[in-house]
This record gives sequence, C-alpha cells and structure tokens, in this order.
Amino acid sequence: MIVRTLDEISDTESDIRSGTWRSRRIVLAKEGVGFSLHETTLYAGTESFFWYANHIEAVFITAGDGEIEDLATGEVHPLRPGTMYLLNDSDKHRVRVREEIHCVCVFNPPITGREVHDENGVYPLVTESAPAG
Repeated sequence: MIVRTLDEISDTESDIRSGTWRSRRIVLAKEGVGFSLHETTLYAGTESFFWYANHIEAVFITAGDGEIEDLATGEVHPLRPGTMYLLNDSDKHRVRVREEIHCVCVFNPPITGREVHDENGVYPLVTESAPAG
C-alpha cells in the first residue's frame, strides 16, 4: 500500500512548475501500477498548448473556470468543477484559464517524472521498470 500527501511531494522533484501550470506527480511509473496520477494547477489568465502524442490523459476538474479547445475540430468546451475530459486520440488542445483551475490527471502509459514538454507540447515516451517485489 502507498499513502502519500501533497504536502510530502510539494517542493520536491515530483513538484514540476512552468509559467502557466504546476503539476505535483503523486503516482509515477516507478510504482508499477500502469498509470500515473497528478494534481495540477493551471494559473488564472494563462493559455497552454498541449499534445500528448504518446499518452492518454484523463483530466477531472475540481475547482476553477476556463475552457478547452480541440484544435482538430475547433470545438470549445467549458471547464468547471465536475467536468472530465479524456484525450484519447493524441488530441492537440489548448486550455484557457479564467479562474485558477485545479484538476486531477491520470496518464497512461505512466509518466516517469523526467518528461519535459518539447517545442510541440509533447511528452516523449520515457519508460521505467517497476522495482521487483
């Protein structure tokens, strides 16, 4: 059993920040459970472009207000508490934040924690073996 709090991972190597967001990686590939789990904050007044060409991501909004744009179709969807979006087709998307958004994100394959968005907003596919036992 693993029990972990946000306080334990805040300001560690599992607490990643950019100019538009903060991601606290709660469960990573090294745990060997087949997914990673993140608590992410998207800052008010920002816009971010993402394209997870190598991952499926599910996002559940717990607080805040904004919108997500599907760049393939131009469709725009509101993001509010209780909204979930699933990037199940390598969806290029843009997130615009009016009021700071807090969300829980699940990635498959799991993130190792070493990934960095490239110039296209893509995380490379980095793999890691789970410890034996």
